[in-house]
Amino acid sequence: MNTHLFDVIISGGTVYDGSGGPGVVRHMGIRDGVVCALSAEPLDSAAAREVVDATGQWVMPGFVDVHTHYDAEVLVSPGLTESVRHGVTTVLLGNCSLSTIYSTAVDIADLFSRVEALPRDHVLKAVDTAKTWSGPQDYIETLERLPLGPNVALLVGHSDLRAHIMGLDRSTDPHQKPTEAESRAMAEALNEALDAGMLGMSTMTNPWDKLDGDRYRSRSLPSSYAKWSEFRRLHKILRKRGRLLQSIPNLNTKYDMLFFLGATTGLGRRSLKVSLLAAADPKASPWIHRIFGPIAAAVNGLGRGQFRWQHLPTPFDVYSDGIDLVVFEEFGSGRAALHLRDELERNELLSDEAYRRWFRADFEKKFSSRVWHRDFADVRITECPDGSLVGKTVAEVAKSRDIHVVDAFLDLVVEHGRAFRWHTTIANYRPRTMDRLINAPGVTVGFSDAGAHLRNMAFYNFGIRLLHRVKSAQSERTPFMKVEKAVHKLTGELGDFYGVDAGHLRLGGRADVVVIDPEGLDDDVTAYHEEIMPEFGGLSRMVNRNDRAVTATLIAGKIAYRRGQFAPWFGVSERAGRFLRAGADDPIAAATVKA
Repeated sequence: MNTHLFDVIISGGTVYDGSGGPGVVRHMGIRDGVVCALSAEPLDSAAAREVVDATGQWVMPGFVDVHTHYDAEVLVSPGLTESVRHGVTTVLLGNCSLSTIYSTAVDIADLFSRVEALPRDHVLKAVDTAKTWSGPQDYIETLERLPLGPNVALLVGHSDLRAHIMGLDRSTDPHQKPTEAESRAMAEALNEALDAGMLGMSTMTNPWDKLDGDRYRSRSLPSSYAKWSEFRRLHKILRKRGRLLQSIPNLNTKYDMLFFLGATTGLGRRSLKVSLLAAADPKASPWIHRIFGPIAAAVNGLGRGQFRWQHLPTPFDVYSDGIDLVVFEEFGSGRAALHLRDELERNELLSDEAYRRWFRADFEKKFSSRVWHRDFADVRITECPDGSLVGKTVAEVAKSRDIHVVDAFLDLVVEHGRAFRWHTTIANYRPRTMDRLINAPGVTVGFSDAGAHLRNMAFYNFGIRLLHRVKSAQSERTPFMKVEKAVHKLTGELGDFYGVDAGHLRLGGRADVVVIDPEGLDDDVTAYHEEIMPEFGGLSRMVNRNDRAVTATLIAGKIAYRRGQFAPWFGVSERAGRFLRAGADDPIAAATVKA
């Protein structure tokens, strides 16, 4: 029996409630998972089981990560510790047309693995072992039986729907389209997912993202083959029910972005919430950052839309082991190399002179659509069996060998394979431009890709990085954003737009809280780290390790993480998070208010 007045007291911190209002020093009392006291006067520490001294620190709602690919990892490591240790208390699964709700385990492995750079065998094992569900409600019940770390909200993936209804073969055949019966079945499956509480649907029209496996390898994702009539039918359901669409447009042609922008408008009809990737400042197109704010302002103003861009509030740094990086899917010769899984077979291709001429021609095209800048002078070697090459750019290696830079790169891949590791920055490389982007109308925080690209990128601490930028700019007397606005963008703004009960601290509300020590917001937040992932066969993945920044993370009032250590029960024997239904008030808070 709990004889204490509070389970936890967080004392003396500056509380930012997620609304965008200024911080105020308060003492917070938490009992039975909800905030039951916010006092200007100190609370009696003897009345609490645990006390977190937050003097001089910032207390705020747990961060909301709206763009993750934890769909497989959550089944084998439900604590999702890489996010929680950095203050994330709510994650959104089912992005980019990919979810694990309807399709078979084999289809799910083929859909996810190459696109999201996950080890296929381990994705297949994770889903196949856990998959007892046959639909959305069963899937949600499966999640809630796990010792979840953060709260989980869901989108249903368009590619998942298509593969389930049409079969993976027909759904990725450009000459096939769904029959009327299949179209009705897709609509029914979408409605079933929304009835279960999912926030909406995700889709993908970018053809770069390819299937894994041996059956239909290198075909694009199913949703990229959908005609606009199919989109309209599904959009109509989302619009009618006030739910959300998340998408990535075709980055080759780009014109279908106009269809998504048109879909959100509310002229003569109910507007559709649309979240689109991505507002960024890419090196390949250094002018494009100027369009995102005006487009959103026009659609949301004159068009009466509910449109948001997703933006990663940190430099978009990527690493690659050899040629294993999604940017090579941008052009034909790169796709040909990634199509081959056998290293010997791939090396034979990379050594072929005709292939090299093809690769060079693709690489040097002036007007091709691209995300990657394709500048090997901006590609620095970080690991290599030949230690003399570490720290050099590929362009420097080419000069020393007196060969073309493309040949130097391909030689390094053939010579060293995946042991040749390199780094570059693709986007968000100009601090002042990033400052303008994050403040642009219609730009929200997203695109962390947590749980995907395990060897390529690590943005689990995106919230900490934004707060670090804000604090540093204030210290340098060049402020671009107040702390309260940054907190709002990481919490309440996202919860409100996505229609989920997250991102706010209020009396009677669920106590999902992160305590930030501003003294820990130092340059270590951008440092490179790796960590072994036993759930995926001992893979060493990129992670973040700036543990001085987060003093404590609480989920539903439980201290899950504190000063570099997780609670012994976390992710193992007790559940902290829960499934969050679209538009639903928090059941813990509701029960408390009724009581």
